[in-house]
Amino acid sequence: MPTLEKNINSVKKILTSADILVFEFISEGGKKFAAIYADGIADKALLGELVVKPLRAAEAEDGIEKVRLLLASPEVKDCNRIPDAVKEISDGNAVLFVDGEKDFFIIGLKSPPARAISEPPTQIAVKGPREGFIEDIKTNMGLVRKRIKSENLQIKTIKCGERSDTAVALVYIEGVCPAGLPEKIEKQISENEIDIIPDSSYISSFISKRPRSLFKRVGTAEKPDIFCAKICEGRVGILVDGSPIAVTAPYMIVEDFQTGEDYYQSSYRATTLRLIRAISVFIGILLPALYVSAQLFKSQLIPFRLLLKISSSVQGIPLSPSIEMFLTLLVLEVLNEASIRMPKYVGLALSIVGALVLGDTAVKAGIISTPAIIIIAFSAICLYTVPDLVETTATLRWIYLIVAGSIGSFGLVVLTGFIITYLCSENVYGVPLLAPFAPLVKGDLYDAMTKSNLYTLKNRPASLRSGDKVRLKNGNKR
Repeated sequence: MPTLEKNINSVKKILTSADILVFEFISEGGKKFAAIYADGIADKALLGELVVKPLRAAEAEDGIEKVRLLLASPEVKDCNRIPDAVKEISDGNAVLFVDGEKDFFIIGLKSPPARAISEPPTQIAVKGPREGFIEDIKTNMGLVRKRIKSENLQIKTIKCGERSDTAVALVYIEGVCPAGLPEKIEKQISENEIDIIPDSSYISSFISKRPRSLFKRVGTAEKPDIFCAKICEGRVGILVDGSPIAVTAPYMIVEDFQTGEDYYQSSYRATTLRLIRAISVFIGILLPALYVSAQLFKSQLIPFRLLLKISSSVQGIPLSPSIEMFLTLLVLEVLNEASIRMPKYVGLALSIVGALVLGDTAVKAGIISTPAIIIIAFSAICLYTVPDLVETTATLRWIYLIVAGSIGSFGLVVLTGFIITYLCSENVYGVPLLAPFAPLVKGDLYDAMTKSNLYTLKNRPASLRSGDKVRLKNGNKR
């Protein structure tokens, strides 16, 4: 039989870090024990209360089965392989060795540092729940279970990352989620061998069939109510340990124009806000490009009185319209990036300096015209009405601006046609990106860019090909 010292040395030979602690103790009956755990992520108080205290009180030299009965922890697992013990210790659990016994116990004492549940910064709601996901996957799974108490809710945890061994949970509702979809996603995640998974964005890249695409191919959610609503529509949700942002698939672009708050207010208000978001995104992308194109190639597109105002503003500007707009946009992007990376109070001062001092001085010096600053500022505001699409829309704004300055309005039309054609041909796990508009799915239009009343939404989105089609049994009212 292996001795206690031999087992301890076997573990310490692999885990040589100083924060791997060994606590040895003896029961009243003379039995020797050793608990090994990682300092900082294992709960030492629970170890003393649930493991050490009952075993120290044991009077006789009991066997391994009797020792198991004395353990007060609800999470106890038998083990006999040192590599498994090493993984569990690194994961935050404790390993209990018994002198003279080959088998040992894994005690669930994981207690990693975690922040309190709070409202996420990018999905703020006036009405509705304010809870947001945090970096602890167990807490996030609990927030999901709190809202979906169905026996069909399935949570499958896998490990990803050769060195990080990060827990990744696939969440779906059996019978609602399309058959075979969770297995496809699991396979795409598992077949990637990478050192570490620090965030769910890595998983997003794994499950995207075209990770180099400019357009998103997976949905994201920072609030459990939004996440659970997507799960109930037939999607698969993915929670990643260490990330407060959950991933959902399949994904449709129309999702990002919807917010959780749309479902907590009247359908008329929700429809108005969705249309405003859609119009704002198009304005944010196209406005700088249309301004440059009109100035360089089609000045007759601008109303005469407005053209006179612009002409008086740009008089004496040494830069061409395209270079001027490009430079103004570049300054905006630099200020935006600097304000995010700098400390909070310094960033506030930087915003004031950039907006007032640089902008006003540049106009007075005759380097940049007033219309250019107004257009770029308004474009930036418009893009942030849909924050989940900012990465894509901000890049598209640059592309449109370059095409407008070099080719003009014809180039804008060709580029727009190319993008629409590309999006119409793309799908994620069989669901088109532009659904329910291309292809047209009439039943899903009730909750696309417009939102009908709750009783109209009796069926789950047909575009997702859910197993259970009906979500509201008495959905025949109007």
